[in-house]
Amino acid sequence: MGDNTRQPLAEFVGTFTLVFIGAGTGALAGTTNGVGTIGVALAHGIALLVIVYAWGSISGAHVNPAVTLGVALTGHITWPKALSYWGAQFLGGIVAAYLLLYLLGSESNLGVTLGTLTDGGSTPDDPLKAVVVEAVLTFFLLIAVFASGIGGRSGNAAGVAIGLVLTMDILMGGMLTGASMNPARSLGPALATGNYGNLWVYFVGPMIGGAAGALLYQQFLPTQEKQPVRAAEGKSKR
Repeated sequence: MGDNTRQPLAEFVGTFTLVFIGAGTGALAGTTNGVGTIGVALAHGIALLVIVYAWGSISGAHVNPAVTLGVALTGHITWPKALSYWGAQFLGGIVAAYLLLYLLGSESNLGVTLGTLTDGGSTPDDPLKAVVVEAVLTFFLLIAVFASGIGGRSGNAAGVAIGLVLTMDILMGGMLTGASMNPARSLGPALATGNYGNLWVYFVGPMIGGAAGALLYQQFLPTQEKQPVRAAEGKSKR
């Protein structure tokens, strides 16, 4: 199996894992025996840690269109490869969400990424603030991806570093926006539930933050990067 097949397949499985575990935990968080915000944050962070070590050496374990955008903008992968990654990531998120719909039922919110700034509740929505929150949180995530994954500054602990950043972001932003930082994470549950309210926020914010984080940190990378885990790019640019 060539890289053109293996790498998108790894992105599909990795994104499926992130959405199934992360959104599934989110859907169960509010139940009687649910784990709450801390549990949701840990579920996402641990899932991403596992994904980095399982699939990082194959595809780079982006599992997030915002990460792929940042990696492509800085020339670490080609745009054709980025397109194949995006397709695999969105498909993985959608398949995971519909499996959760089957398992948990239509009464579940399937971990839809909503918060006080976007949920249409008693507090008026503020999409602009939500975009800022998502952009800033994704910026932090991309800094970790570039420092630990591409720059190799964390050695073989890159997966731990990246997973912990995702965890800290959800602990801070979960109540405000759901702390998606990932268009594929948001799109799957939105499609499965038919809840498209403010979905655009979860595309615009992460893409802005991902691009900004990648372009900024690229200026700090050494000429010859070390990549022990290669957690943010594939093995080749083919």
